[in-house]
Amino acid sequence: MPYKVYFLSLGCAKNQVNCEQMMSLVQSAGHEIVASPTTADVAVVNTCGFLASACEEAIDHVLELAELKQAGSLKKILVTGCMAQRYKADVLNELPEIDGILGTGSYGDIVQAISEAMETGLRPCHLGNIHTAPQNGPRILSTPPWFAYLRIAEGCDNHCAYCVIPSLRGKYRSRPMRELLDEASELASAGVQELLVIAQDITRYGTDLNGEHQLAALLRELCKLDFHWIRLHYLYPDEITSELIDVIASEEKILPYLDIPIQHCDDAILKSMNRRDTKDSICALFQTLRRRIPGLVLRTSLIAGLPGEGDAEFEELCQFLREQKIERAGVFPFSPEEGTRAAQMDHVGEEEAARRAEIAVDVQSDVIDEYNESVLGEEREVLCEGFDGQAQMFYGRSYAESPEIDGRIYFSAEEEPEPGSFVMVRLTGVMDGELTGERI
Repeated sequence: MPYKVYFLSLGCAKNQVNCEQMMSLVQSAGHEIVASPTTADVAVVNTCGFLASACEEAIDHVLELAELKQAGSLKKILVTGCMAQRYKADVLNELPEIDGILGTGSYGDIVQAISEAMETGLRPCHLGNIHTAPQNGPRILSTPPWFAYLRIAEGCDNHCAYCVIPSLRGKYRSRPMRELLDEASELASAGVQELLVIAQDITRYGTDLNGEHQLAALLRELCKLDFHWIRLHYLYPDEITSELIDVIASEEKILPYLDIPIQHCDDAILKSMNRRDTKDSICALFQTLRRRIPGLVLRTSLIAGLPGEGDAEFEELCQFLREQKIERAGVFPFSPEEGTRAAQMDHVGEEEAARRAEIAVDVQSDVIDEYNESVLGEEREVLCEGFDGQAQMFYGRSYAESPEIDGRIYFSAEEEPEPGSFVMVRLTGVMDGELTGERI
């Protein structure tokens, strides 16, 4: 019997790809994907479980859906993804509103789980092997038609002391290059203009297959396809090879925008967190990248309040930001996550970690303001994404802004550009921390 199914995906882009795959499976089985839970028979909440706060957000969404269920319009709620994997027993035992769960090793069981929940009255619990779960499969894109994600690997072998990802997603597994190129070719044929290459760590791609770094080779092949932009996310600093830098610098389609999470700059903290970098190695890498890749924009992730961070170490982090002038940075307070080694180490309290994160954000805001001022007068290619009625301007992104995580460029235009088209914009000002300009 066909059902109407609503999907809500929370968390990262990698999670979103899993949701897109589930949507395709459900549609292929004859069910209807609906855009609102008010018209659905089944709601599927694909959860993030990276932080306790993400789990709380997921629970809030489940409880909102439970109100619809109580009212009689929605019949079943299924929870999939990282929270289901991390807190399997708790999710089923403490949330009676939930009618079944699928862990990160069982996304492919979504059709079976829907049938079980709707037709047998059972609470399905599918928890497959997270180290061997298939990664491929057709997708129904949930992004705007002009950009899409290509997940090239699953899992992680880095085992940072503060992170639960290896226990939720399994060991690092690269997808075969031919499989990736076939999927990318389909995306290009569908009109995708910007391809975002993602994984927990893309720089390690291929090393689990034959011991060799294969990201550079993969990128060369992707550049032969009909994409306008190729953007790279999550390059771990210790695995960036000279060959990879050469490819990024020489291939026009690969954007000079690199997301390199470093988390901190203090050597002792990095070592205790099982990071393989030092402050000197990070600084040397950034210097090399800026020298070899013209116009480079760097993005990173930082954690304030990590174990071992006192006032001196925190000031070192702030000074590092002032000196390195990283154009994009996400700063987060340390969260002592259950099951991680870092949670057992001495660390500052939650309020102090949040206070430090706010200070670091203020430091980074000055860096961003300085960067914005430095690019005024430049002409940039901008991918138009729509019109903002409040600002009465069109908006989009240049190579320096990644979707969902960075800001926008607002611009005026005499002729209305189509969403998904590229236009040249002269940058002329700043509005609430974001760049403004005019179409040339």
